Amino acid sequence: MNMRIESDSIGTRHIPADAYYGVQSLRGAENFRITGHRLHPEFIISMAQIKKACAICNHAVEELDLVQRDAIIAACDEIISGKLHDQFLCDPIQGGAGTTANMNANEVIANRAIEILGGEKGDYSIIHPNDHVNHAQSTNDVIPTAAKLTTTKLLKKVIAQISHLRDALLVKEQEFHNVIKMGRTQMQDAVPIRLGSEFGAYSRAISRDIERMERALEEMYAINLGGTAVGTALNANPAYIEQLAPTLSKICQLPLKKAGDLVDGTQNLDSFAYVSATLKTCAISCSKIANDLRLMSSGPRCGFEEINLPPMQNGSSIMPGKVNPVIPEVMSQAAFCIIGNDMTITMAAEAGQLELNYAEPVLYHKLFESLVVLNGAVETFVDNCIVGITANPERCRELVDGSVGVITAICPKLGYKDSADIAKAAIATGESVREVLKSKQILSAKEIDRLLAPESMV
Repeated sequence: MNMRIESDSIGTRHIPADAYYGVQSLRGAENFRITGHRLHPEFIISMAQIKKACAICNHAVEELDLVQRDAIIAACDEIISGKLHDQFLCDPIQGGAGTTANMNANEVIANRAIEILGGEKGDYSIIHPNDHVNHAQSTNDVIPTAAKLTTTKLLKKVIAQISHLRDALLVKEQEFHNVIKMGRTQMQDAVPIRLGSEFGAYSRAISRDIERMERALEEMYAINLGGTAVGTALNANPAYIEQLAPTLSKICQLPLKKAGDLVDGTQNLDSFAYVSATLKTCAISCSKIANDLRLMSSGPRCGFEEINLPPMQNGSSIMPGKVNPVIPEVMSQAAFCIIGNDMTITMAAEAGQLELNYAEPVLYHKLFESLVVLNGAVETFVDNCIVGITANPERCRELVDGSVGVITAICPKLGYKDSADIAKAAIATGESVREVLKSKQILSAKEIDRLLAPESMV
């Protein structure tokens, strides 16, 4: 293999001659073999968008010449289009608050820009990773900004999927409006309820999740780019700083703005914890819905049998004909992942000291994972489950008629104690409440029918 020699403050290393990464990327890849994963593609794109914006702004204040600017922009555009992603070696969990990821971007962009200008990779006299690509920047303003861009892009996708879920639940609310079933509390018979009302309640919870996510999204638009190392903007031209957010906004097509306090924007990760909290809360809602669907569809002969879930695949390798509720199951498993990630994100957000949080990499890795997992889980939940749910109205009516819980409708007429005695008698004899009332001749048949009509209870 042809090699080139690169050096840094640690020493020299042999790098494959055709590699766009450099010595600092290689050291980081060797030091941080943690997850076996690479950086999220959107995060790589976000870093390239930032480097492009910085090159434009540095040229505008005459700190990069036109040739350097254009070469850096061309290299960034290739990465933004999806090229060279295989040259990003580093693990998403890394020491140094993301320095390896930042330098990986700097080296890949520099070497591709050198190549565009006709030079040989590694000849940093043409384009230098630090002096040109990273000019007036620090890992400490680049990486949080890249994380906000990535979170914004992924969160917008999640909001779209969650909105799809809400809309599908609203359709079922209307579809099941006339289906009356037995309501249950603490897994015991309660009083009748419309099946549509249950789905309507699900949609209201999901609507609140959307509102929370949209509020959290707004916090992602404030970026600390320009703050450099600790938010004091050391080594950054004031005119350059003021142009960064508008320039990056144009590149990303997002309403970005400079953080009101760059020191705060560099120190604190609470806005990311807020995003994670909204994802966790939504995951809880989705898993609760999934739990209900599994219960209501249990059977097909020995369970509730109130609804039917779309049959998606065989449920057993030994029991012929068995079909399991695999989509609600995977929704709950995804929720467990997101809830666990939120704990990691919480601890990481708390872990910073003074001017920087060293635990940014693990926070971003888990946040991006939660965003991807929730998006995928909700998509299959809607398309492969919710839209295909059907009701069993006859079974629902049978359970209502046979329930002891309907005695609640008699309580205002007979009082609590006498109504309780009738309930106990029904349970002891196996008769329905209606049959017990008729046998005791406490009320007329007409009044019994009126009070126990399910429609009058919902």
